[in-house]
Amino acid sequence: MTTPRHPLPMDIRGSVVATGCRFAIVVSRFNEEITSGLLSGARSALVEAAVNDEDVTIIHVPGAFEIPVAALHAARTGLFDAVICLGCLIKGDTMHFEYIADAASQGIMNVSVSTGVPVAFGVLTTMTDEQAIARSAPGEGNKGREAALAAIEMATLFKRLGGPQAPGGGA
Repeated sequence: MTTPRHPLPMDIRGSVVATGCRFAIVVSRFNEEITSGLLSGARSALVEAAVNDEDVTIIHVPGAFEIPVAALHAARTGLFDAVICLGCLIKGDTMHFEYIADAASQGIMNVSVSTGVPVAFGVLTTMTDEQAIARSAPGEGNKGREAALAAIEMATLFKRLGGPQAPGGGA
């Protein structure tokens, strides 16, 4: 008696080419001089991955605190293969930074786990303006770019895995 073969190869990876995949980018307007750089980095990574402009939807929210609920709504539509979350928190003199950073990071993770849609974390949590500027500058170290690359890899990985998505999950 032979054992049935597993229908998937044993080594499954995402791709750097995501033609046909659909992405939502949720971006905070707070610290817009930084988040616009993150958005540019994410968009350039999507272009390099051969994602068509019409397959990218940009959702603007007031601040990092609002990112998770917008990401959840986007993921639940079933329109997107991945959601990219971009924002910037810079530590100040009060505890506000810690509360918002924790809420944003936990909320973003919960969106991915609860929907089955890959959600990439591109929210900067820096100690200084200079750190934020460096991480949003054009080039390889741009954290928006890195978040988009993670979303591309995960979206294409999930397409290769196939199977049903969690309720409210992407295509």
